[in-house]
Amino acid sequence: MGTDQVSLLSAQSILDMDATSIANAIKSGELSSYEVVNIYIEHLKRVNPAVNAVVEERYAEAIREAQEKDNQKEHVNKGPLFGVPISVKEAFNVVNMKTTGGLLNRKHLIAREDADVVAKLKEAGAIILGKSNIPALCFCQETDNKLYGRTNNPWDVARTAGGSSGGEGALLGAGGAAAGIGSDIGGSIRFPSHFNGVVGFKPGKFQVSSNGHFPADTIPLQKRMSGMGPMGKSVRDMELIYDIIANNPFTEQSLSDFEIDILSFDMNIPLSQKTKETLSGIEQYLSRLFLVNRSTPPYFENSAQLWQEIMSLDGGKSMEKLAFSTDRSNVLAAYAKEKLTRKTKVHPYLSWALIGAKLFKPSAGRIKEIEGIIEQGDEEVATFLNNRLLILPVYHTGAPEHGKVFQEIFSIRKTFLHYMPYIAYANVWGLPSLTIPAGTDENDMPIGIQIISANGNEDAIFQLGKIVERKSGGYNRCSGLD
Repeated sequence: MGTDQVSLLSAQSILDMDATSIANAIKSGELSSYEVVNIYIEHLKRVNPAVNAVVEERYAEAIREAQEKDNQKEHVNKGPLFGVPISVKEAFNVVNMKTTGGLLNRKHLIAREDADVVAKLKEAGAIILGKSNIPALCFCQETDNKLYGRTNNPWDVARTAGGSSGGEGALLGAGGAAAGIGSDIGGSIRFPSHFNGVVGFKPGKFQVSSNGHFPADTIPLQKRMSGMGPMGKSVRDMELIYDIIANNPFTEQSLSDFEIDILSFDMNIPLSQKTKETLSGIEQYLSRLFLVNRSTPPYFENSAQLWQEIMSLDGGKSMEKLAFSTDRSNVLAAYAKEKLTRKTKVHPYLSWALIGAKLFKPSAGRIKEIEGIIEQGDEEVATFLNNRLLILPVYHTGAPEHGKVFQEIFSIRKTFLHYMPYIAYANVWGLPSLTIPAGTDENDMPIGIQIISANGNEDAIFQLGKIVERKSGGYNRCSGLD
């Protein structure tokens, strides 16, 4: 076997490794950070033209940082991600990098300090390779914008990578970093994890700082729906990174204290046969170990409606102000012009979503009702999930072709009521949710499942996640673009 072949095999195995394995190998001296960072950079250069996930790179800086870490003395305190290459969603500030929100009017804006989560990851020793693509203002579950263009799914570039952390999902699905960081107010970690076959964790409400994320959540009911969390290749990486970025450490728990509920199929909402088979296989496997029930959790059936109304509380005014800050265009006129000429500065996914926010804006009276429902529901949902882990689908299918998810969620016919319940539940009630690859659909695209519980039950979620991961095989890097 020639030297090139040995080198190639070594590189492939490193691309398959999760962040925990890489960190351990660097600390033991089995690998150098310089070697690992170079392998990931060269891989990104190969795969990114097809997926368009990396929108701003810092490869030279990453190599220099890796060399500096390799030269550090043995006695220097080395964090849990020492020398590990990661990626960061474009929405997070990284010092001396752009934070554009995918908007042309922000294309020259440079961050002067790190977002809180970025600072914590750096302190843990992580090396940032670059920033990944998003939809404009993170306001869509598909990733496309006027500034950076569309991100493609590595398993099939004709299909969506999801959003809004779609660049992270595609990049990690192709093995472009050891791990990454995303954000989720409407499935934005879970859609890309599910569609690209990666593991993702949306923390519960107020568990991780959102300082330095753009756009910022300024409306309290929206802020509680949002979570900043890790994405990557293994459940143990999600546990490790969450422990690094969380405001407070999570407590150890015993799975023997928990029941497991899987969502009943007796719901009048779509779910593909392959997804049903995947969930039934997990049910059969877990039933050997735990008490497993089929149920519908409280408030599940009206969570999608609540999610849409909360996202529309100000009629999209704050987002519209950001999108049109240098343009006096009316959003309706901008959308019509874009459909006719394709020459406006705002992507039609965003302008149409803003129109929808105006249409679905709740009245003052309805806002009071929503606040009452949330207050009462918080107690009932917390009681239901106190010693219970809930397994849900993520979406009704694997990744469809580009544009299909947008059509299903942003239709004026309110079809979000059919397609968003699985995702909206964890957002509306501010719950932690772990997404794990669990199978494939009829098109050989990944299928993921969610494990959800109450805040404070993160340890139990991760424990069950590792069991499901072992059963399903977990993350499998897409090597088709190598």
